[in-house]
Amino acid sequence: MNTNKAGRKVLSKNFDYSRRAGVGTPSYWLWCPNRSRRDLRNGVGILKEMQRAQARHARAQRQAQAAAYRHHQHLHREADRARKAAERASAANERERKRLYAEARNAEVAANNSDLQTRIEELDGLLLATLDVDDHIDFRRLRKSVNHPPFQPGPLGTPLSPPDWRRFEPPAPSGIGKLFGGQAKYQQHLAQAHHAFAQAQAQHAAAEAERQRRLALAYQGYQQDRAKVEAEIKAHNAEVDRFAGAVAAGDPAAVVDYFGMVLGNSVYPDDFPQHYRLAYVPESRQLVVEYHLPTLDVIPAVREYRYVKTRDEISTVARPAKEIRERYASIVSQVTLRTIHELFESDRAGLVETMVFNGIVDTTDPRTGTAVQPCLVTLRTTREVFTALTLRSVDPGACLQHLNASVSKRPEALAPVRPVLEFDMVDKRFIDEVDVLADLDQRPNLLRLTPGEFESLIQNLFAKMGLDAKQTRASRDGGVDCVAFDPRPIFGGKVVIQAKRYRNTVDVSSVRDLYGTLQNEGASKGILVTTSGYGPASYEFASGKPLELIDGSNLLYLLAEHAEVKARIDPTDLD
Repeated sequence: MNTNKAGRKVLSKNFDYSRRAGVGTPSYWLWCPNRSRRDLRNGVGILKEMQRAQARHARAQRQAQAAAYRHHQHLHREADRARKAAERASAANERERKRLYAEARNAEVAANNSDLQTRIEELDGLLLATLDVDDHIDFRRLRKSVNHPPFQPGPLGTPLSPPDWRRFEPPAPSGIGKLFGGQAKYQQHLAQAHHAFAQAQAQHAAAEAERQRRLALAYQGYQQDRAKVEAEIKAHNAEVDRFAGAVAAGDPAAVVDYFGMVLGNSVYPDDFPQHYRLAYVPESRQLVVEYHLPTLDVIPAVREYRYVKTRDEISTVARPAKEIRERYASIVSQVTLRTIHELFESDRAGLVETMVFNGIVDTTDPRTGTAVQPCLVTLRTTREVFTALTLRSVDPGACLQHLNASVSKRPEALAPVRPVLEFDMVDKRFIDEVDVLADLDQRPNLLRLTPGEFESLIQNLFAKMGLDAKQTRASRDGGVDCVAFDPRPIFGGKVVIQAKRYRNTVDVSSVRDLYGTLQNEGASKGILVTTSGYGPASYEFASGKPLELIDGSNLLYLLAEHAEVKARIDPTDLD
């Protein structure tokens, strides 16, 4: 502490006032000899205010830092909540994805099983599917009618608009124009307008004449097209009428074509072959059908599809072999009955009284790898017997037994049966794909043979076929009787043969006589051969008996195949 001249005590310049002020303010702020005590007090107030400001600033900084920390913590908490929510959502999405994926796989399995069920129902309903369909072909619906579209000339049909004089006529002079030579100019312009109008009229007349010429040509072309269409439709309808007449007359080729159209209209699953051969024997009113059956592959080998979730795969349950065998046998039976039904139902003219059906399979022998065509079912039936059936209620397999059909015991193994009539035994004249009429006149007519020649021919034929045939007697009815022996073990034995050189259908009494002779002779088989044919009563009587009926077409085939004799049967070539 120091004193000034007035004896007043003053603070030393080096006095640390900060101990009193509480802050580190330099002491020269207080060493002011010319300042009053009030100024000093004001300085202290300023210092205190500065201290408070600094304290507030520090407090604000701490608060800001705390707020920033809290905000930071809040963001962390929000981020953590968002992350957990995302994890929960991701887990939920994964569960949803897995659920949807499993549903998709299950839906795929359900669709596959539905397809299997549809396929099985289709196979089980092969016969029923045709019973509500009219298989008859109405020739009237095959005819076409003329339906010409109206003549459409287009722009040529609209006359050209003539020139309008108003577009050429000059305006007439008015008022004062008449006084200053306007009339003369008007007359000059009028003359020019008349000339231009005349030229326009001439051009219009020429263009209109050209339009009418082109219109006439277009109409002439339209008429020519009409005439061409009418000629084509007329030719088509004439062909339909010719075909209908040929079918009604029983022409073999036309009958085969007609029944081929019937079978062609039959709708089967896409993997069914639907191949066939037809032959018609007018003498016996007999239709021979060789129909290709489907193979075992048409039956699905899978019985059921299942989704195994743990392995994420679709597994299959195999269809039992027994079920496949039974279903295939049912398919063979259904196709047989369905085909015969469609052919008989479509024959409203009564062209067919007897039908032979041979169901074959075009496949490969797994033992040898060679192509084979085993016959799995064969039968001969008549219209009267077959149409008496109620097909909607029958069991197909039992129905074939009722019809005395010969059915393979193991169709799935392609075990064949012997056809009641080989398709190739039908006379080639009556087979759609073969034409041997060119050398028809060069072949001997069996109806012109003498009784002795005919007897020798028949005996020679069966000898060539491996039978030991002995002629016994000649009959007065143009027939010959033979007793033959089949040397084959088990299947062989005594065979009674009767042959009749007839022009008319063999009566059923002849078949009954043959059966009586067979029983009297103790023979194992009877064969009746004729140059004509048999009626349905004969086939019905022979059904289920050891009798074989060979008509004229079969005889021609056997002669050509075994005796190398190309013959013909022509009733029109008789004196």
